[in-house]
Amino acid sequence: MHLFTIGVYGSTADEFFKKLTDNRIDTFCDVRHRRAVRGSQYAFANSQRLQDRLEQQGIKYLHFPELAPSQEMIKMQDEADHEHHIRRRDRAELSPEFVKEYKKQCLHNFDAGEFIEKLGSDAKNVVLFCVEKTPEACHRTLLAEKISSGKKLKVTHL
Repeated sequence: MHLFTIGVYGSTADEFFKKLTDNRIDTFCDVRHRRAVRGSQYAFANSQRLQDRLEQQGIKYLHFPELAPSQEMIKMQDEADHEHHIRRRDRAELSPEFVKEYKKQCLHNFDAGEFIEKLGSDAKNVVLFCVEKTPEACHRTLLAEKISSGKKLKVTHL
C-alpha cells in the first residue's frame, strides 16, 4: 500500500482530481470533522459534491471524523495563528501545542493496523484528505506519520 496526503486550498477542482487520477488513488479518506469548505472556488470539496465526483472516478470514499481535531484543538491552533499574525489559509506549520494535543487525543490509542483493515484489502493507493494547502500545516501529516511508522509505508504529499 502507498499512502498519500492531499489538501484542497490552492487547487482548482481540475487540479485536485487530476492529482488523484495521476496517482491512481483508489481509496479516499476524509479526515475532516466538518465536511464543508468556505469559498465558492472550493465547493467541489464539500461532502456530497466530493463524494459524487469520487464515485464517478471509481474511488472509494471513507469518512473518519474521529481522526479530525476537536473544536478545542482548532481553537488552540487559531489562537497561535492569531498570535503570530498568520491567516489560517497561510499557515505553514502546526503549533507545538496543537501537535502535542492531537497526538494525545487522537493518536495515543490509534491502531494503524486496525485503520488499514477498515480500508479493505483492495486499498492500494490511499489518500488522507483535509483542507490545508501544505502538509506541514495539517493534522493529516501527523496521521500519515503514525500510520506509516509501524507499517513502513511510503508517504507522498500531493
